[in-house]
Amino acid sequence: MSVFEEIEQEIMADPMNETYTERDVPPLFKASKEARIAIVGQAPGRKAEESQLFWNDLSGDRLREWMGISRDVFYNTEYIAHLPMDFYYPGKAKSGDVPPRKGFAEKWHPQLLKEMPQVETIILIGSYAQKYYLGKRREKNLTETVRNFEQYLPNYLPLVHPSPLNYGWMKKNPWFEMEVLPTLKDLVKKSL
Repeated sequence: MSVFEEIEQEIMADPMNETYTERDVPPLFKASKEARIAIVGQAPGRKAEESQLFWNDLSGDRLREWMGISRDVFYNTEYIAHLPMDFYYPGKAKSGDVPPRKGFAEKWHPQLLKEMPQVETIILIGSYAQKYYLGKRREKNLTETVRNFEQYLPNYLPLVHPSPLNYGWMKKNPWFEMEVLPTLKDLVKKSL
């Protein structure tokens, strides 16, 4: 049994995840000793949980486009790890999904990252990931944090969520496509 399989067993045995384990819902993450990039997003959505494929929706299609890689590479390379802020679908809220559970990433991310010594950059998608990893180093809001992405490189690259709901944000912030996305594509290309 690999170290990642052992950690997966610990996650499933954790009382915090009991309701998922009882329903035979495994934690949704991907870790590899060869990983050079880790993608940290919010939490799997309903479709991701059902299909057991993270980023298996329109947001994932857009993220892959931003990264300049195919669906096949995204899912099958050992060079990209996927560590959502929670490895389980948290449920539906009034608008969008319920936030990731507090304490989940704090408990499991350090253990997994310790076993991935080649990770050079952690891509931080959205405010939950940025708050956890950047803490007080964040700017006053998500837009300003992403706009100042260069100050976090090479360890972190903050991004806005690739949701189709963010088309308006993209139009208001053309610098994202002109400055951030080329940096992301270049980083991914070098890592692969």
